[in-house]
Amino acid sequence: MKSTSTIIALLLALSQAYSQLAIKGELVHTMKGSAIPNGVVLVKGSTIVAVGPTSSVTIPEGYRVVEAKVVTPGIIDARSVVGLAGIYNYKHDQMQLEGSEAFQPELRAIDAYNPREKLVGFVRTLGVTTLHTGHAPGALASGTTIIVKSVGNTVHEAMIDSVGMIAFTLGESVLSNYKNPGTSAKAVAIVRSEFLKAQDYLKKKSAKDADKRPAIDLRMEMIAQVLKGERTVLMTAQKATDIVTAIRFMHEFKFRMVLDGAAEAYLVLDEIKKSGVPIILHPTMVRTYGDTRNASYTTAATLKEAGIPFAFQSGYEGYVPKTRIVTYEASVAAANGLSAADALAAMTINAAHILGIDKRVGSLEVGKDADIVLFDGDPLEYITHVCGVIVNGAIVSETCR
Repeated sequence: MKSTSTIIALLLALSQAYSQLAIKGELVHTMKGSAIPNGVVLVKGSTIVAVGPTSSVTIPEGYRVVEAKVVTPGIIDARSVVGLAGIYNYKHDQMQLEGSEAFQPELRAIDAYNPREKLVGFVRTLGVTTLHTGHAPGALASGTTIIVKSVGNTVHEAMIDSVGMIAFTLGESVLSNYKNPGTSAKAVAIVRSEFLKAQDYLKKKSAKDADKRPAIDLRMEMIAQVLKGERTVLMTAQKATDIVTAIRFMHEFKFRMVLDGAAEAYLVLDEIKKSGVPIILHPTMVRTYGDTRNASYTTAATLKEAGIPFAFQSGYEGYVPKTRIVTYEASVAAANGLSAADALAAMTINAAHILGIDKRVGSLEVGKDADIVLFDGDPLEYITHVCGVIVNGAIVSETCR
């Protein structure tokens, strides 16, 4: 029987072996400049320490070499409900949308996210290493989002950003999910009323006399954070009229916003570009009914041509298992006018820029998190498999899927 010290030494050696990796690819997409033929990425601990062609990067002794046809940064799902919505579609694992009332920005994704949910593990095996997830669209204000890695036993272990955004929705889905509001005008009036209350709340909080300051109001606190620029509004708006309304509302109250969905963005490109608002675009293959009845396969290419920044998402679907896979959505966009390079960027570095996490993830660069995906072919080909996933420097999947 091995001694305790021997076992500890073996465990340390194993840990060190897995934290010192040389990822070799016939083609390495760094998303920072051109792809590298016959490239290598060196990983030590949880960090990338070298990237370049194999001819110029020396692999130190003791590094485990892992090979693949194509290597990319970890895939970023820029808008998801995974971890709140579960894989089985039963009531107990569907926590993405609270149905009691239409305006609840105070609901926190951090209080509902389940990092052990099987759906998290499923998307991880297909290369998704970072999730911007949280409350679903479908309510005027459904709650907050968070940004997490697709690993960890607790939400704190998975966390990249606990602040996230506050999810709002304009459109038919709100009117069908709740009795109040019943019309689009009423919906906007309710949201405007809450923002005006929050402005008044902020004024009262700044009173010199402590006795005149209001009691803490969770709902007002969340909107106050938006007004102070501490949080970004994630506004789901699919129809052109709702997109323009959202932009007008943003200018009225002077807050930061990211458009979510934007199925009819191609009808109001000038308004969107002038606003400077980026888009987390609807899944390319979204079902075309209701608010998304006029969605198009070519919208990603149209946004790129117009110079409007965008990222891909899995989004929210009302069927099992409540998610799509970002790479498939990017692939279809690439088959409909978007270049392969731009499709890869929209689910890696561009997504990281929009989410404000590009200093950590989104590209293979020295000093960034070692989130890496290994493919046995072109990542945008349906027949290609994900044959390796590395998150924070640890190999979390080695089975071709």
